[in-house]
Amino acid sequence: MTATSATPLSLDDPDVFERFLDLVGDGDEYGAIEIVTGLLDSGVPAQRVMLDLIAPTQSRVGELWAANEWSVAREHAATAISERALAAVAARTSVRPTRGRLTVACADGEWHALPGRILAEVLKLDGWRVDFLGANVPGPHLVSHLHRTGPDAVALSCMIPTRLPRAHAAITACRSVGVPVMAGGRGFGPDGRWARTLGADAWEPGAEAAVTRLATDWPPPFNDPDEAAFLGDEEYTYVVRNRATLVQTALDRLHAAYPDASAYDQHQHDATAEDMGHIADFLAAALYVSDQQIFTDFVTWTEAVLQARGVPAAALRTGLHLISDQLRDYPKATATIAAGLAAHP
Repeated sequence: MTATSATPLSLDDPDVFERFLDLVGDGDEYGAIEIVTGLLDSGVPAQRVMLDLIAPTQSRVGELWAANEWSVAREHAATAISERALAAVAARTSVRPTRGRLTVACADGEWHALPGRILAEVLKLDGWRVDFLGANVPGPHLVSHLHRTGPDAVALSCMIPTRLPRAHAAITACRSVGVPVMAGGRGFGPDGRWARTLGADAWEPGAEAAVTRLATDWPPPFNDPDEAAFLGDEEYTYVVRNRATLVQTALDRLHAAYPDASAYDQHQHDATAEDMGHIADFLAAALYVSDQQIFTDFVTWTEAVLQARGVPAAALRTGLHLISDQLRDYPKATATIAAGLAAHP
């Protein structure tokens, strides 16, 4: 299904969203671009196409993967189509910079680049000169860029809480050279609470709020960059340094603790090893910012994802116990895992 030049399109028409979702899901790059350019031709502002069509479609793509309705390959292919559609919209705009200069980057280890790319394009439309550095930007490279370009701010994206320690390193590095940081992305927590813990100068829940903040209330008051420079205690350090041992020991004990795992094929075994790694990673993130909610949210999300794939909740609970049993000398870690277990008895 494609749009035609004779058919005016509107974002008020819910069928437009469904058609665009179908097109990105089918890998129909040309059809998806026809939709977005058709909207522009119908007078829909470029910002609205980005924020009210492409962004929510990408959120829906993630939901379909989590529900096991789309494979990870289909999800990645759809993301690529959304990126092409976004580029097509951006190519139709020609706003010259009238404000300052900004850097938009994803935290080191963060590969979900599309939200940051959308923010970069919306900021350009608001008159900023924007350097979009893309996914997985190592801290030293980010600082090198700041020295070279001297931006007014860094907009740092983090979509997964396990990247918070690296996001913290980036925030600290940016502020140490006098560049304020605006954080964004669900990895910083539903209300941005972990952005504040990490010392970010500001947090905004979405691209529109970020644009408004930068246009009306920037720069923020200067605060000591060393105030939040040091996080993570010995329990965090132990979990991070012993991640491989925690995962392997849990796998070695899995068959005795969960006999159904004896019938796992190689794919199921690999997926279980990956899930054990996620338990260790989210536990480390929760310890880093001293907030159990990171871990309980992870358990809630993982239980739903595994259920959609036919994995019993008992399998997850067994994995949590197998990791916890190795951390008896670390009270914060075991309490964090216990909170996750208690949230899903």
